[in-house]
Amino acid sequence: MRGPALALVLMVMAGLAPAGARAAEGGSPRVAFFVNGALGDKSFFDSAARGLRQAEADLHLATRTIEGGYDPTRWESGLVDLADSGDFPIIVTGTYTMGPLVQKVAPDYPDVTFILFDGVVDYAHCACGNVYSMRFRQNEGGYLAGVLAAGLARAGAIPGAREVVGLVGAMPIPVINDFAAGYGAGAQDAAPGITVLRQFANSFSDPATGKEIAKAQYGQGAGVIFQVAGATGQGVIEAAEETGRYVIGVDSDQAALYRTSSPRRAARILTSVMKNVDAAILRALRLWQQGRLPLGRTESLGLKEGAIGLADNPEAALTVPPTVRAAVAAARQRIIDGTLTVPTAFAGGQP
Repeated sequence: MRGPALALVLMVMAGLAPAGARAAEGGSPRVAFFVNGALGDKSFFDSAARGLRQAEADLHLATRTIEGGYDPTRWESGLVDLADSGDFPIIVTGTYTMGPLVQKVAPDYPDVTFILFDGVVDYAHCACGNVYSMRFRQNEGGYLAGVLAAGLARAGAIPGAREVVGLVGAMPIPVINDFAAGYGAGAQDAAPGITVLRQFANSFSDPATGKEIAKAQYGQGAGVIFQVAGATGQGVIEAAEETGRYVIGVDSDQAALYRTSSPRRAARILTSVMKNVDAAILRALRLWQQGRLPLGRTESLGLKEGAIGLADNPEAALTVPPTVRAAVAAARQRIIDGTLTVPTAFAGGQP
């Protein structure tokens, strides 16, 4: 085989084979997980960490987690140190803000595979054939949360609440804005004319500010607040417990996380918009191990792929009337079928 045909085969092999080949060299490969923040948020990063632990059990990979803290000036050097060490043939990191750093660092380490979750690099403008990125259609989950929250408000299911729903975000960055775009659209479709409050804490790690904002929104008549705020959202959940109102969690099944330590708090969490980061990371690592990880591209994952969904919380189930449940289920199916397109905050209409 010669010429263009041979070149094509070599290109395909270059894109898929090396990861699996490295998995076979020297026993179990080591996987580094760089957290641009800290674990313990009971949300996004903790979900990612569960995926790494599952990879240890299912795929027999050795993993190490490095918490980079909340100072963005330290994140690039953290990635470089891991890649420089030569100890990790694969580095996992995530969030929208890490995309530009991966794009900058990855070309200098072509023998290291980078898995970027909930972020993206500009493949057209970097030599990033060793990067796989996945983005989540979080706007779809936000839409379902909006249908649920507004449906409860219009049904008068929450004593003392008015036709008002709220959202507390960490920061006005594209991913958070995408949740909000879906949430607002779902709320208006379920209850046209409803008031949707939205405010940002400007931090992923400030529960006190989250609680203050939430109490203000509950005071304005919101019966349900969707918190999209990382560890800041823990303050929103506290406010829901103290006011007797409700909250929708994010990324992890937050009711399950509180069920043992604080049952009363868990009962105020209607559901959580699950961004199944753990399952997505496990899937990516399995593909890497098999030599089938599609390097040099971004995958978009949503309801249809099982990467987004709503968690069930039996403690709060009786609060939701059957008609509202049916509306949420119908919206979910329409999104999966492609008959409902959810607005997005991303340019081009695709997260």
